[in-house]
Amino acid sequence: MIEIDSVLISSEIMTERFVCNLNACKGACCWEGDYGAPVTDDEKDEIQSNLPVILKGLSKESVGKITKDGAFEYYGDDEKWGTNLHEDGACVFLTKDELGIAKCGIEASFNKGGSTIKKPISCHLYPIRVLKYEEQGFESWNYDQWDICSAACSLGKELKVPVFQFVKDAIVRYKGEGFYDQLNAAAEHLALQDREEHN
Repeated sequence: MIEIDSVLISSEIMTERFVCNLNACKGACCWEGDYGAPVTDDEKDEIQSNLPVILKGLSKESVGKITKDGAFEYYGDDEKWGTNLHEDGACVFLTKDELGIAKCGIEASFNKGGSTIKKPISCHLYPIRVLKYEEQGFESWNYDQWDICSAACSLGKELKVPVFQFVKDAIVRYKGEGFYDQLNAAAEHLALQDREEHN
């Protein structure tokens, strides 16, 4: 565990390997699980303001669900707002490409120059999970190990890509270049220590 700018970061984020293998998992994280993607109040507002253009790329089922029940749901057990889900557990913003791989409809709209928000930061950072402790003034980052991501772990090991490097763009988006540079330096120091201990 290290601390950077009041963020406690699990060492696994620097030592574990991870690269999404969509050909293997088909984007299962978009339809597996009990809750939708966590969203902040600001993200809710931005997605809501972009909803007319985002809806254009979604299925009729998703458009109907969002129109009837809204784009978000409050998950009491987790005490967080998240994206709404279909009855089968799929995110209402899920789309699929010609290969059957799940894609984010918010991101698809962003990539086409429509939506102004790429996707919820909770999705962009995955497999890093962020827990905020507002009263204490800090947050913690943990590596979320999920069996449906086993292929991503295998590919990450093959390519030798640590978790934090895989989600570099998301970290920079969330915390800035300086934060990422500090994290990278800490990971290099940790790797050096590990090599010295095993020599």
